[in-house]
Amino acid sequence: MSANPDFIYQPPMTPYIEIVYQDNDIVVLNKSSGLLSVPGRLPEHKDCLQNRVQRVLPTATIVHRLDMATSGLIIMALNKPAHVAISRQFEQRKTQKSYIARVFGHIENQQGSVDLPLICDWPNRPKQKVDHENGKQSLTHYQVLAYSGVSPEDESTLVELTPITGRSHQLRVHMLALGHPILGDRLYAHEQALTVSPRLQLHAKTLSLTHPVTDEVLRFMAPCPFD
Repeated sequence: MSANPDFIYQPPMTPYIEIVYQDNDIVVLNKSSGLLSVPGRLPEHKDCLQNRVQRVLPTATIVHRLDMATSGLIIMALNKPAHVAISRQFEQRKTQKSYIARVFGHIENQQGSVDLPLICDWPNRPKQKVDHENGKQSLTHYQVLAYSGVSPEDESTLVELTPITGRSHQLRVHMLALGHPILGDRLYAHEQALTVSPRLQLHAKTLSLTHPVTDEVLRFMAPCPFD
């Protein structure tokens, strides 16, 4: 049973692909909100970033993923050695990522960390939940960028999120645990936070890693579409 039984997949068609950077070994893309990173199980879920890119670059392989509703930077490898090298950087936490989110309400502290272990909420999958006994260690740093809204009903906070671990739905569940769900989150937001935005207001803004061949430190940035 899905947590979203009424969901109809309607992936955005423009831009079809947005390439931020490309060389012989890697391609960096700015994924649209609403587009799957990899194909789903159902035939109608075959359209995804991976398949779109492979039409142009047949050797491209996904190294990491973004949630369908999340927009922003994602890197693909163009050959096996690059895939292995970049995967290793992700596993060893040598990559650096930052996200921008707009969350419901005003976060009290200007900066802080959420250190709460996460596990799949199996009866309600794909939802995740905090589980202090069986969950995997999950750490997110946050920094408030701006407050908006004049009344409790429309107060929101623009926040920069830096995940140290890379758990599924980590940023979404950690913000929920703070009492500030991300606006437009169809899985975790309450009615007020859901109706404010037609999309999940979460965007992978920066990505830093070492080039798998040249060892050069690369830093990419994709402007946030909702800030």
